[in-house]
Amino acid sequence: MQADPQPLATEIPADVHLPNTPLALVLAQVRFPPILSISRPDAVADFQESLRSTYPHLNREEVRNVDFTKNEPDVTNATIWRLADQERTPHWRVSLGSDFVALETTAYTSREDFLARLRTVVANVQKHFRPADAKRIGLRYVDRLSGDAVGRIGELVQPSVLGLLQPDETSPTALRDATVHLVTQAQLLAVEGVIQGRWGNLPPNTTYDPSVLDPVDGPTWVLDLDMFVQDTMPFEADMLAAKAACFARRLYSVFRQMVTDEFLLFYGGKA
Repeated sequence: MQADPQPLATEIPADVHLPNTPLALVLAQVRFPPILSISRPDAVADFQESLRSTYPHLNREEVRNVDFTKNEPDVTNATIWRLADQERTPHWRVSLGSDFVALETTAYTSREDFLARLRTVVANVQKHFRPADAKRIGLRYVDRLSGDAVGRIGELVQPSVLGLLQPDETSPTALRDATVHLVTQAQLLAVEGVIQGRWGNLPPNTTYDPSVLDPVDGPTWVLDLDMFVQDTMPFEADMLAAKAACFARRLYSVFRQMVTDEFLLFYGGKA
């Protein structure tokens, strides 16, 4: 391992559309200094109205946050507003808390569509609440391979990424065949920010993060890439959307370095 990691700065490859994409979730979040009025229905009414034609279903959730950094656990209550396109099993959802706004989807169609929706959501936070600044912006893509893809994982993912699971003579057969659960975690530096990566196989009915992936009946292989920066920056919708666009391109570059041409073909693309 080299002493000083070199940030990723390679050229971004051309997009390859995958009609049968294994994307399970795409999530973007912007954090800002707390605005206590967001907990009040009257303060959120105009924000809801501005997005209601696209996300007509509103739910209010009360959550508890526990801070273990102090001598004694500090428990606080928080309100999160959820705006969704459907009442049950929504494909798109906006979440608004006193110090963050997020957009998530399980029905991702294109980078352009997602970023346009994100810009609209952030612009309405800017208009109705005027946050002092943005403290953090993050973008996360989670792919989940299942069914036949798991059996062909050695063809779909680069051997160096699979590690112990790679099906060739360089990997100890006994250890590979005995592996039930193997998840790799890595932090990568890029010129645009930091990438927190997690990938590996999961046995049936398990998940490493229930807020992101629900357990499923069969075995799966997951690729979870989360890019972020925590620098203070102006809360301006155009600038934040542009930064998310840079993140999306870099994450796509990392994704393409981790999968094979056979992966693209398997999910309906053209290598």
